[in-house]
Order: sequence, then structure tokens, then C-alpha cells
Amino acid sequence: MGAVGGGGAILALPVLVYVLDQPVTPASTASLIVVALAAAVGAGSLARDGQVCWRMALAFAAPAAVASLPAALANEAVSGVVLILAFVPIMLVAAGATWQRAGAGGAQEERACPPFSPGRVVVAGAAVGVLTGFFGVGGGFVIVPVLTLWLAVSFRHAVATSLVIIALTGAAALGSHLVVGGASLDVAVTATLAGATAVGAYLGTLVGGRLPQPMLARGFALLTAGVAVLLLVDTLALGGPPG
Repeated sequence: MGAVGGGGAILALPVLVYVLDQPVTPASTASLIVVALAAAVGAGSLARDGQVCWRMALAFAAPAAVASLPAALANEAVSGVVLILAFVPIMLVAAGATWQRAGAGGAQEERACPPFSPGRVVVAGAAVGVLTGFFGVGGGFVIVPVLTLWLAVSFRHAVATSLVIIALTGAAALGSHLVVGGASLDVAVTATLAGATAVGAYLGTLVGGRLPQPMLARGFALLTAGVAVLLLVDTLALGGPPG
């Protein structure tokens, strides 16, 4: 997550459900805690290097936070299987877009933050807020492609900016989940996973800064696509998520 600006939730949610035996709905809430904390740690590390596009991050996070509340209400109304099946195609689209962007060239490697486009940022933020509230994810697997493809941010700046957005929108969506659902969380499991993920995010920022952007982007795309395929196979052929 620290290296590529996202991906924490696409691992945190499956780990909570399939490895740690948490029901899907409480796991979607717990994953927000895990991912928001890790994103805050990663963002703090990268902000020291001037990699965050702060104006864009704050403008993006505001509509995302507002949109997360009705989406969290919808989360409570659907089954775990529906959540997983709806999650998979979004992951695959994000993976394909990121892979395509990675092949478009490294000329943007050190480009500064692009001009601010309020309309585009608000639309993108609201869309990500819906995903964050409904699926219980930080949204980084979508935020990074949106920042690079829709808002013309270089990949390295998109990584840092994404982490700030994830921390802010994740915290807002967590509040929405707790208000509308009150799902029972396993505090010990959630706290342990959150702490370990935060350490990993910090280490990831150190590693990511030393790797070429195309390599990071392709790694991000492969990770997202791989988890999507595993979730799809499990849900359709192996009985689906527990709980």
C-alpha cells in the first residue's frame, strides 16, 4: 500500500474474511480501520518529500466523504456474496486501466502536480466515496487510476496523494459504517492487523521511492487483477465467503 498508493483494502478485506474468519459485513468495517491507519502513516512519510498534491487531495476527499454515507446504508442491505461479485469487475477495470497507463511512458516520472480542475475532482471524489462506503475499502485501487488517467497526475504523485485521500475518506466512511450499522468488530484482530499494516505501509514508501514508476504501476495492476480472480473463483466455484 505504501509503495503503490493503494491495494491495502483489496488484501485487507479478503484476509479478514478468508484468513481471519470474520463475516463480510463486519470485515468491511474493520478493513476501513486497517486501511485508513496505514494510509495515514504512508502519507506522512511521503508528504515530507513534497509528493502530495494537497489541494487536489482535500478537494477530492470532501465529496468522497459525503457520498460514503448513503453508500454505507446500501452496504447494510446486501449480502456478502453480492458485495464480492460487485467488487470484482471494478477491480479488473482498475487493473486494466493502470496496466495500460504504465505502458504509456515514463516521461511523466517527475512531473509536478497538474493544474487543478474542480469539476473533475468533485466528480471523481463522489464516485470513489460511493465505492468506499459500499465496499468498505479505502479505494486506492481506483483512486490511483483516477488520478493518473482522469486528472493527469504522475504516478509517483498519485501514490502520495492517494494515501492522503484514503486516510480522509476511510475515516469518514468508517464513521458512516458505525453510525448506520454498528457492526460488531473483533477489536483484537482489527487492532493487530491495523498495526502490522501501518508498519508495512511505512516500509513500502521507502521501497516505492526507489523503484521505476512503470514497474510499480504494473505490479499494482497484477496484484489487483490477481485478487479479483481469486475472489471470483471462490464465490462462484468454492462456496463463497464465510459468514
